[in-house]
Amino acid sequence: MAATAAKMPDQGGTYTFQSKPHEGPPAMKFRDPYQTTNGPALYGNIMYDRRIVRGNTYAQHVLPATVQPDPIEVQRQAEARRRILARKRATDQLRPRSAEPVEGRKHIDVQTELYLEEIKDRVEEADVECQTDAFLDRPPTPLFVPAKTGVDNTTQILDGELFDFDIEVKPILEVLVGKTIEQALMEVMEEEELANLRAQQRQFEELRHAELVETQRLEEQERRHCEEKQRRMAQQREVLAIEAETARKIAARAFAQNYLSDLVPSVFGALSENGYFYDPVAKDVEGNFVLGY
Repeated sequence: MAATAAKMPDQGGTYTFQSKPHEGPPAMKFRDPYQTTNGPALYGNIMYDRRIVRGNTYAQHVLPATVQPDPIEVQRQAEARRRILARKRATDQLRPRSAEPVEGRKHIDVQTELYLEEIKDRVEEADVECQTDAFLDRPPTPLFVPAKTGVDNTTQILDGELFDFDIEVKPILEVLVGKTIEQALMEVMEEEELANLRAQQRQFEELRHAELVETQRLEEQERRHCEEKQRRMAQQREVLAIEAETARKIAARAFAQNYLSDLVPSVFGALSENGYFYDPVAKDVEGNFVLGY
């Protein structure tokens, strides 16, 4: 197995290593406790290297050795500590305190509760014993009769002296009838208001429907006008194209007639001069009859 020669980080340096194939040191069964090694340490397996971090390293926040602390963060922490100390001193100063004792005396803790008690290191205890009699049958509970107090007197009350139903019930009936009529009027008014709202809503819907129909009619009319306009424009373009084509044809025919008016006589004259137009009788006489004679 090839050994890995690792160099420990110098002061202000970084960790470096090299792993080249070379023959390892001779294996020894035991380690010499008196052997001192001044050279770099040799590690044959990184599982036994103490510098290898094991476990989850996502939550670790390890700063490099060469990174300097942020002066702004240090100043902010110092300012926070100063504020905490100042707040603590101000709280201590505002806390009420007792006056200083006079010469020859000192402050002691006293009880300020409503009921005082003797404070001892050990509470005094005492054993008390008692003997009860055997259980007896409980007698029935007597009926409670309150004691009679005062003087008894009687009086005579005739019919109609204290309460007259017709007179006493009149204000109650007035209130009930008034509330009933008021509630009925409120319900009638609510029904009328709801009927008016429904009529107004129905009128609004009819008006909106009429406006929608009118809008659709205008849109259809505008669409027909646009289609008619496009059709008329297409027809006009076709007419203009036909007129332009006719004008071109007429111009070409006039130019051809003007050009051919002098060409046809000159062509016929040239052909006549070259002998292309001849009298077959005269040529037959000249070529056959005269020569044979």
